[in-house]
Amino acid sequence: MNSATDTTLQPEHTGRPAVTPRGARPGRPRADRPRVGRGGWIAFVVLTAPMLIGLAVFKYVAIGWSFLLSLSDARGTIALGDWVGLENYQTLLSDKAFRDSLVQILLFTAFIVPLTFATSLGLALLVHKIRRGRALFRTTFLIPAAVSYVAASLLWKMSLFNGLPAGIANTIGGWFDAEPVAWLQTTSPPLYWVVLVTLRLWLQVGFYMVLFLAGLQAIPKELYEAAALDGATGRRLLTGVTLPMLRNTSVAVLMLLFIAAFQAFDEFYNLFNSGLSGTGTAPVKTPLVHLYDTAMGSQNYGLGSAGAFVLTALIVGVTLIQGRFTGFGRSGE
Repeated sequence: MNSATDTTLQPEHTGRPAVTPRGARPGRPRADRPRVGRGGWIAFVVLTAPMLIGLAVFKYVAIGWSFLLSLSDARGTIALGDWVGLENYQTLLSDKAFRDSLVQILLFTAFIVPLTFATSLGLALLVHKIRRGRALFRTTFLIPAAVSYVAASLLWKMSLFNGLPAGIANTIGGWFDAEPVAWLQTTSPPLYWVVLVTLRLWLQVGFYMVLFLAGLQAIPKELYEAAALDGATGRRLLTGVTLPMLRNTSVAVLMLLFIAAFQAFDEFYNLFNSGLSGTGTAPVKTPLVHLYDTAMGSQNYGLGSAGAFVLTALIVGVTLIQGRFTGFGRSGE
């Protein structure tokens, strides 16, 4: 290449530093950002205002009002004024019925969480191995997650476990020469737990199975190939590759299961609601059922509001403890 060509290609040096336009980063071309006009801001406010107003009124204002009610002697009214401080909290924590409901929900959580976790993970592993018809099985197991808890509870109560000889559960038991059982009324042994556990499993397993499936599909195939070259097969692949790579998904599923278990209400209320007596004769009550009876039955809104905040604090505490031990949300996990 001759000198003339070199002179043409080289930039002209004037001895003055290059001037960078205001707002642009040195060395990079400036990207002009489109400015939002007044009409755009008006449209944004008009579209988001109903949602923000509804969120503020029906959520944050309601939470604040409920907290103030928990500090008031609100019997038969939601008006503020008769302040009692922390007396409602002391009364609630000294109530044996409320403490029993906490013990029952802890036992329910200790049983249903591992069972749902293991069942969901097992189904996800089985469906993940299917080459044909995977979408069909995934949809089939996911459909119950879209069913209302109230509708499912009534189905379990009036059809599957209605206690009549013609009920589905008793009909199946009759094939094996078993006597008809009043499932919800039998307290020794407590057969009502069979109804509660099977109902919650049917409603929740499909949703968490889909979460595990998403985690399984995100595992790189190269890891399995490398492990197979080292001679890992079967259980060694499961414990050495699959489960460690599902750690974050497993922690998230456990957290969701704990929260859902502590918030159990619909199935307990609808299965044991006997009409005129409500849930007064129920063999087991969760904290939410107890607080519902306190606020809506006894019209003691102050005590019911205090219980809501106690239960919220319990859920937050358990979630933080679980996150501390499992490392949920920790950077680098």
